[in-house]
Amino acid sequence: MSKAVDINVKHVTRVEGHGNIVVKADDGSIEKVEWQVPEAPRFFEAMVRGNNYDDIQTIVSRICGICSASHSLAALKAVEDALDVKVSEQTRKLRILLNYAEQIESHVLHVGYLVAPDLLGVKSVVPLVSSHPDLVKTIIAAHRLGNEMMSLIGGRRTHPVSVKVGGFSRIPTESQLKDLKKKLEDSVPKLKVIAEAVLGLADKLPAFERDTEYISITNPDHYTFYDGDIFSTDIDKTVDIHDFESVANEYVSAQSTAKWTKWHRDSFAVGALARFNNNADQLLPLAKSIADMFGLKKGCCNPYFNNVAQIVEVVQVVEHSLKLIGELLEDGLDPEASKPPKVETKAGEGVGCVEAPRGILFHRYKFDDNGICTGANICIPTNQNHGNIQKDFEELVPQFISADKTEDEIRLGLEMLVRAYDPCISCSTHYLDVEFV
Repeated sequence: MSKAVDINVKHVTRVEGHGNIVVKADDGSIEKVEWQVPEAPRFFEAMVRGNNYDDIQTIVSRICGICSASHSLAALKAVEDALDVKVSEQTRKLRILLNYAEQIESHVLHVGYLVAPDLLGVKSVVPLVSSHPDLVKTIIAAHRLGNEMMSLIGGRRTHPVSVKVGGFSRIPTESQLKDLKKKLEDSVPKLKVIAEAVLGLADKLPAFERDTEYISITNPDHYTFYDGDIFSTDIDKTVDIHDFESVANEYVSAQSTAKWTKWHRDSFAVGALARFNNNADQLLPLAKSIADMFGLKKGCCNPYFNNVAQIVEVVQVVEHSLKLIGELLEDGLDPEASKPPKVETKAGEGVGCVEAPRGILFHRYKFDDNGICTGANICIPTNQNHGNIQKDFEELVPQFISADKTEDEIRLGLEMLVRAYDPCISCSTHYLDVEFV
């Protein structure tokens, strides 16, 4: 058993934003275990107040450079909910494709560039360029495909400009969609290569399990990322997205500049593993075969396997994208069907929800009679995971110490756990209420 453990990691690497790990133990007795978030708070809920409904998406997409499409879609859905704006089925499918593009780009980036170095025992992806050149090229190609898909549907690779309230300012041509379909078909063998590479390293993922509440949206018709109701592994009935505050139950933690959340337990988890645990029965055949390849089963409570669920989801969204593009081409693209409508402003309040790569994302906005935003509440996936990371730490550290792990091994295991959640830390720091006196 270790005599003493003194870990003080300032700013965990290979994650977005700043998060610290603090562990102090002496002669097997644990004095302190903390997941700290010191990132400076952000003020997007305040920034949107006083702005026109049509400007909300442009502003809030800047919350994140990786999840800008998810924030755009959640915001648009909330605005449309408040102002009773309906969208066409063509628009709905194109928006799902945009969300899928972001899932591909973000999941491949995370597993390929940020997690793979841990599994291969190096500090970053750079050494892999010489040691595993073919794998790195395959990861880059899959990552590029996600970016190209976002550019085609959203108008550019980040902070989409073509998505509008009620539709799109521009939609792809049928020729462009056919080209995208071909690229997606060609990506399937590459994704299998990535999955097989990770499978060969899966024994590097710690065998840690903690019974956890998992929350995501769910839809009876398909494995959903875009539309559905809130579901938890701890309940039998779904909850309407308009009641998301009663699910998130955000609160302030002294060790964090981001709000934390809890529902039926002291914490819950969102993200790829949560979606898998709630919707695995709806996976498409190829995605299911990838899950089976890893032995990933519904009910998995190993947080490190969030990365395996991300690989399964990349295959899932590619598979479903091929189906959606086929349907759009069969029906024929109609620019008028996605043309933004003339919106009649009125006072109202609306909620939008989508699954960002890191988990369920909620936006709520209030508007006055002129369509000017008077209030907002944005609940980010990573802030919903902070409490669960802390609870994992509290159970994992004693196991590491009992197993007589060295301090370096404990530090690496905790850093790997944080990276498994794929946190977008700076996006999650929204809690501060400012009172001017």
